[in-house]
Amino acid sequence: MATMTATAERPGKLAYSERFVIFASSLGTIFEWYDFYLYAVLAPFFAALFFPPGNDTAALLSAFATYAAGFLVRPFGALIFGRLGDIVGRKYTFLVTIMVMGASTFAVGLLPTFATVELPGVGTVGGIGWAAPVLLVTLRLLQGLALGGEYGGAATYVAEHSPANTRGYSTSFIQTTATVGLLLALVMIGICRESMDVKAFSQWGWRVPFLLSVVLLAFSIYIRLKLNETPIFQKMKEEGKGSKRPLTDSFLRYPNNKYVLLALLGATAGQGVVWYTGQFYALFFLTITLKVDYLTAYKLIGLSLIIGTPFFIFFGWLSDRIGRLKIIMAGCLIGALTYFPLFAALTHYANPDLEAFATKNPITVTADTSTCNFHIFVGPWSKFSDCDRAKDFITKLGLSFKTESAPGKPVALTVGTAKVEGWDAAKWTAALTTAGYPKAADPNKINWPMTEFLLVIMVIYVTMVYGPIAAFLVELFPTQIRYTSMSLPYHIGNGWFGGMLPLLATALVAATGDIYYGLWYPIGVAIMSFVIGTIFLHETKNTDIVTGAASSDARP
Repeated sequence: MATMTATAERPGKLAYSERFVIFASSLGTIFEWYDFYLYAVLAPFFAALFFPPGNDTAALLSAFATYAAGFLVRPFGALIFGRLGDIVGRKYTFLVTIMVMGASTFAVGLLPTFATVELPGVGTVGGIGWAAPVLLVTLRLLQGLALGGEYGGAATYVAEHSPANTRGYSTSFIQTTATVGLLLALVMIGICRESMDVKAFSQWGWRVPFLLSVVLLAFSIYIRLKLNETPIFQKMKEEGKGSKRPLTDSFLRYPNNKYVLLALLGATAGQGVVWYTGQFYALFFLTITLKVDYLTAYKLIGLSLIIGTPFFIFFGWLSDRIGRLKIIMAGCLIGALTYFPLFAALTHYANPDLEAFATKNPITVTADTSTCNFHIFVGPWSKFSDCDRAKDFITKLGLSFKTESAPGKPVALTVGTAKVEGWDAAKWTAALTTAGYPKAADPNKINWPMTEFLLVIMVIYVTMVYGPIAAFLVELFPTQIRYTSMSLPYHIGNGWFGGMLPLLATALVAATGDIYYGLWYPIGVAIMSFVIGTIFLHETKNTDIVTGAASSDARP
């Protein structure tokens, strides 16, 4: 592959034009993340509206499967838009991605539901059955395609405008956008929930944040139209050194294809699971498992994001001095070693009554285990036995339980010393209530300082792995194929390894009966990335991103 003549790499402080590039790119990306994560936060609310009633965990798994679908398609967006970005340019490509994202998000707010519903000012609106989840999945796929092209464009755009010795610092602002977008989503949802009752929000109020995204879309397009193409890409085009086949050059030519694979397994996979554990899984664990009310959980998570967000900038800045890779690897290792005690402590401080009940009343589900099924992707083909219904019932209560095999016998529940024969939701509820099961976390018993401290720690892990990753990926690949090459491993790592986390963790908890068992998934992936990244990847901070050689201008 032809190389470019050394050019604009330089040390120094950020000029006004470079600060505007960071601001404009980051602001647009914040709005795009806001659109994407609205679904994740609101999935527990509208799960029952778009899927058949009768099994809450199944509906939640279906919603998470649709949520995961948006992540699974992200690498394909990276291929489509990455190729365009390397051929046509960075600016126009990520202008298209934000339009697709915004339009898809707005459309979710207009979707008909599975069954008939009553809407204020509209009246009775008929359901459309299985067409509802099909349309929901279609829009989620469009969101995923758009996001697949967005991140690589924004990170590359900012990096190619930045001085050599501040590249980690400059791109770290792009790294804040996912967290700030999530925070913006939580604030908007919190405002809507505060302004209406629970029933109204569950029926139709959840649509409001989706519909308001059209305002953000218009503003984002306006901002992006003011940007110019990057000087490095322009010079490459002037010299005729661009790649005509970026997909082939990225994935079928050595050594670039080697670095794509190593970047995935040794960096972005671990970064992805740490990111989603520290923000999304922590939120779902608080609300679904620990029964903390949604507004309290939003406040706790939101405050942790506010406290933690500056650390994206800090670790980006630090990576300009000590290197990107060692910070990313440290975040993966520390997260893997501490997630179990952190989440156990979260239970202790956020819902001590639930912890005390579980300790005092060990729970056993006796069933013919040959009838128990492991459900991940739920649809019309799914069959639910009494064993599945029983496990679903206990799982959604946030309780760990043991399963004992009793071939040919009906399902039974043991709570402490009390036993209930046969699957009967009403009788099981009565038995748990008699034993003292707390239906919700008592807000007066939540230890706010310690709960917040634990959440901030997990966000700090996120900032360690995520703050330097954009600069690392940009520096790992040449200009001619940078957009394509960095986008694919990033979106497989985050979209597949990270995006599947809520779905797989929920399914693992339901299957095993251990509320902490889902943590084995992010721990395993983080350890894999630590080992592969430490052994096979190299530091990149002194790389001249024009020539790919060590930069004499970069900080030693």
